Amino acid sequence: MPLRSVSDIKIVLASGNRHKHAEFADFFASLDGVAGERVDLLNGADFDRAPGDIEESGSSYEENAAIKARAYARLFGLPAIADDSGLEVRALGWRPGIYSSRAATGGDGDRISRLLGLMEGKNDRRARFMASLVIAFPDSRDGARDYFSSEGICRGNISAGPSGEDGFGYDPVFVPDGREKSFAELGRAVKREISHRAVAMRGIVILLPHVVKYFLAYRG
Repeated sequence: MPLRSVSDIKIVLASGNRHKHAEFADFFASLDGVAGERVDLLNGADFDRAPGDIEESGSSYEENAAIKARAYARLFGLPAIADDSGLEVRALGWRPGIYSSRAATGGDGDRISRLLGLMEGKNDRRARFMASLVIAFPDSRDGARDYFSSEGICRGNISAGPSGEDGFGYDPVFVPDGREKSFAELGRAVKREISHRAVAMRGIVILLPHVVKYFLAYRG
């Protein structure tokens, strides 16, 4: 599935998470034509092979996203998009941050339970979701940049307990500013407008035609 021209944009999502693919697909569908191109977002879970466990050894969201995107791009020979995101809580010294998905063993419910346990007795509930999106390319000539990135932030508060079913991660306990419901209650349409990934995605969409042209110009 080679990338032949700017009008033939195929990007693989560097993740096997189908919830994440649905969210990213929604973003691209809602912004179709804004960047002047149509994007075919492929799900990394649909390929016969995968890069295996990828160690997120970076010290920032951008570094971790770049590690994942580069691994998928080089394996499949296509541009790949990856994100790294985290929840930062002021009362916890802006933790868990880049360790959000590894804050507790088990699933989302276990991590939420741990977070709420740490928040017991704390009046300060301020928090923010952070995201970095990276599009990496499978190869480049010497001196050519092999990825581009965009960042997004969404501020809000941690609720007293989880609520809602339409979300993943820490969505059930995060209430964004200006809203009275959690992300898991507000649903995809609202998240597509105000979430940290939505903000980062708008930056990517603006850049997309330009970075694909850049990539094509430096391919061997």
